[in-house]
Amino acid sequence: MTSKENKIAVIGLGYVGLPLALAFSKKNSVIGFDINKNRIKNLIKGIDETGEVSKSEILISKKIKFSNNIDNLIKCNIYIVTVPTPVDKKKRPDLNSLLSATKTVSKVLKKNDLVIYESTVFPGVTEEICGPILEKNSGLRINKDLFLGYSPERINPGDKNRKLSQVIKIVSGSNNYIKEKVSKLYSSIIKAGVHKADSIKIAEAAKVIENTQRDLNIAFINELSLIFKKLNLSTEKILKAAETKWNFIPFRPGLVGGHCIGVDPYYLTYKSKKIGYNPKIILGGRNLNDYMPFHIFRDVKNILKKKNNNKSKKKILIMGLTFKENCSDTRNSKVLELFKHFRKNKKFEISTFDPYSKYWSFNFKKKYNILNSLNGKKFDAIIVSVKHKGFIKIKNKIFRLCNKSGFIYDLKYIFPESPKIYRL
Repeated sequence: MTSKENKIAVIGLGYVGLPLALAFSKKNSVIGFDINKNRIKNLIKGIDETGEVSKSEILISKKIKFSNNIDNLIKCNIYIVTVPTPVDKKKRPDLNSLLSATKTVSKVLKKNDLVIYESTVFPGVTEEICGPILEKNSGLRINKDLFLGYSPERINPGDKNRKLSQVIKIVSGSNNYIKEKVSKLYSSIIKAGVHKADSIKIAEAAKVIENTQRDLNIAFINELSLIFKKLNLSTEKILKAAETKWNFIPFRPGLVGGHCIGVDPYYLTYKSKKIGYNPKIILGGRNLNDYMPFHIFRDVKNILKKKNNNKSKKKILIMGLTFKENCSDTRNSKVLELFKHFRKNKKFEISTFDPYSKYWSFNFKKKYNILNSLNGKKFDAIIVSVKHKGFIKIKNKIFRLCNKSGFIYDLKYIFPESPKIYRL
């Protein structure tokens, strides 16, 4: 399976799949497959709605073909699945996209084909759930006619300093021979190198704990902020003092959302419960982080009440709707939950502003009352919820958006301390 023989299909062309497909297309023939017809039409024109990849990066590649036609997958011999793995309304793993992609791939498999999964899952999904589907629908046997790999994605949307090739990649395979094949494949595009996991389950577990660890660290700091608020102490000043010790890990309180940190812990806890252990710390951290949108709403409401008791509607602006800075992704953004708390209360007139998300649908803009411009606006409270570079550049303008008794609730520590600045 040399690079000349590789014909790769990347299934799912979102934040993970598109950069991966383009990277492989520099040395291999690649089919970029997605069931979203509009996504394919735009990519053929060089348009990436996520804003992660430029038009020139897409159009410069001559070895990639974008398609939603399954017939174009038949000649491929390596299939890499990069579809989302969210949770449902009850916080349970939602594997529907993964299973659908697996069934699609199973229809075109041939002897000696390799299927690699990059989606975040709990240990056992690749071999115990996806593998049997591939075998049943293709009539091929794993490790005899068909082979599995797992190499969890580590894409960080909006991060221009840690791109795909600059982050070490975990690789694994359904046997040692395939693990080496997967390692060689990814080594051709990952400058930072690869880490060979002993098994697929170890690689799956390693991925799911990466974001679980971060979720717990932020939950701890969020809890500290709740305590220090009651003590009338500055969480920021306390953290800065603590950070003078070499081994204190720098985290800040805030909203924890997105399709990774706010989701992955539920995959691990789901599996944990299935095997008879009810996790306490992980779910405790999740519950606290899920509580934070309401806490911020209540905190802002109380500040407004103390500052001004007149009965007129208070004008609130939330700056930033994406789940993190410098990206356009609003999936599972806790800012949207914060907005909903204000919208439910008739005492507030709530608006939002976020030019980083450039691809709003009309209904989305209307639902979250997204402003096209801030010119001529004045607000009683401005919540800066996302640390976009563009927001940092217009700090002075944001100050001027406050009315006489208005204030800024700075979730991202963008502003210096002043009587108009409040924080967690």
